[in-house]
Amino acid sequence: MPFDDKLGMDIAYEEAVKGYSEGGIPIGGALIHEDGRILGRGHNLRIQKGSATLHGEIATLEHAGRLPGNVYKNATMYTTLSPCDMCTGACLMYGIKRVVLGENNNFVGGEEQLKSRGVEVINMSDKRCEELMAKFIKEKPQEWFEDIGE
Repeated sequence: MPFDDKLGMDIAYEEAVKGYSEGGIPIGGALIHEDGRILGRGHNLRIQKGSATLHGEIATLEHAGRLPGNVYKNATMYTTLSPCDMCTGACLMYGIKRVVLGENNNFVGGEEQLKSRGVEVINMSDKRCEELMAKFIKEKPQEWFEDIGE
């Protein structure tokens, strides 16, 4: 039985809230196997760690640790925001076949690239994710633009 997407997004959203409470960019993620195992979860740590690369999805993969290639192919990446090009590339590199995003009103990333490579992309249009991200962008536009490379 496939994992419930709402529960996956709830985990990603919890991570986004955690990141926001730490003064960071509120983007959270969860990598969940189709059998329900939570392989990894994480949130954007660029501000907290002074990192150039620890976006929410990358931190999620980092927390999952080394996994056999076939594990990724049977997992879904849950992310509270449309994945940027770097995070899109990581999903493609590891063969993740499904990406569920919380929203794409604040930012549209590599969704079309994912789809063009056969990845199933689902937008949950989650208002919690959208409101938290919009709040952060309004409060800290400089940090947001730095995060997306503008």
